Amino acid sequence: MTKPAPYRADHVGSFLRPKALLDARAAFKAGQIDRAALRAAEDEAIRGVIRMQEDLGFKGVTDGEFRRTFFHTDFLLQLDGVDEGGGTQVHFHKHGGEELEYAPPIMLITGKIRHARDIQRADYEFLAANTARQPKVTIPSPTMLHFRGGRDAIDAAAYPDLEEFYADLAAAYRAEIASLAEAGCRYLQLDDTNFAYLCDDTQRENARRRGMDPDDLPRLYARIINDAIRDRPADMTVCVHLCRGNYRSSWAAEGGYEPVAEVLFNELAVDGYFLEYDDARSGDFAPLRFLPRGKTVVLGLVTTKLGDIEDPADVKHRIDRAAKFAPLEQLALSPQCGFSSTVHGNDVSFAQQANKLNLVMDVAKDVWGDI
Repeated sequence: MTKPAPYRADHVGSFLRPKALLDARAAFKAGQIDRAALRAAEDEAIRGVIRMQEDLGFKGVTDGEFRRTFFHTDFLLQLDGVDEGGGTQVHFHKHGGEELEYAPPIMLITGKIRHARDIQRADYEFLAANTARQPKVTIPSPTMLHFRGGRDAIDAAAYPDLEEFYADLAAAYRAEIASLAEAGCRYLQLDDTNFAYLCDDTQRENARRRGMDPDDLPRLYARIINDAIRDRPADMTVCVHLCRGNYRSSWAAEGGYEPVAEVLFNELAVDGYFLEYDDARSGDFAPLRFLPRGKTVVLGLVTTKLGDIEDPADVKHRIDRAAKFAPLEQLALSPQCGFSSTVHGNDVSFAQQANKLNLVMDVAKDVWGDI
């Protein structure tokens, strides 16, 4: 019997944008086409990426995040009370020692958080109408409105008590999830950089400078996410993807999952975890020992940051090593992250993207048989 989502062969969700879509976005920004024309270009590109996923054999299908510029801001800015502020310069690292200067935007809380409108419903409905597979919706984790700015990014007049902020944030997410559920969504992924950043010594120190205790944050973030998803239908699969940064093949954080693993696996009430495990910056598999029965870890063993294809034998060997800490039947395989968490995309070609996805599918079939 086929395993329910997350699937033995799965993926995080974002894909390289085709040139026609990038051209349409540029034309819209320049005022040369209207929003309806941009939407039509997005629709056509999404039909193409759906076909790509189906042809490769994936059971879970996304829209490639083709309607977004950034994986998080496009969603979060549609909540009432959220504005965008300038980011703090961060050194993002690339294989080979190159560094990129990047200032990820900080979300500012300028008023009461409210879910004023459906955010992803129309996009979900288009996706579901164009595939016979399981449509998966990816949205940023609610924690993305807290970690980067902390108390200083939350207006004290709107929220003198942070507990009220946490409650309103979770309520806004519950309303969005209820909207998606009503439309038929049964596979939802929360993209979260913050649990992974809390595994990095530099990021933990940065959190202290913002007045937060990095030892307390995992439990707080589990509480916020649990409150956000508490009313989901019983048959809705919810997963969380942990990311150490994914901007033009670079990353911002390093470190194994040990500092957050016990809370992550046992207090966060999700069904599955998409975990980066493509190189040494993600640490070893020992934290998987905390995985309880009934949950799945999707091992991100195939990197999206480099075009070179992995050796299938090496990927299988690493799955065997992971299975020393968690049962093989509770494991699955995916690329380590999306191929294009921002519109810029990673430094891989469309052919390399397809090769990586084919590798995931082939290895999963060899290891588990029925994917």
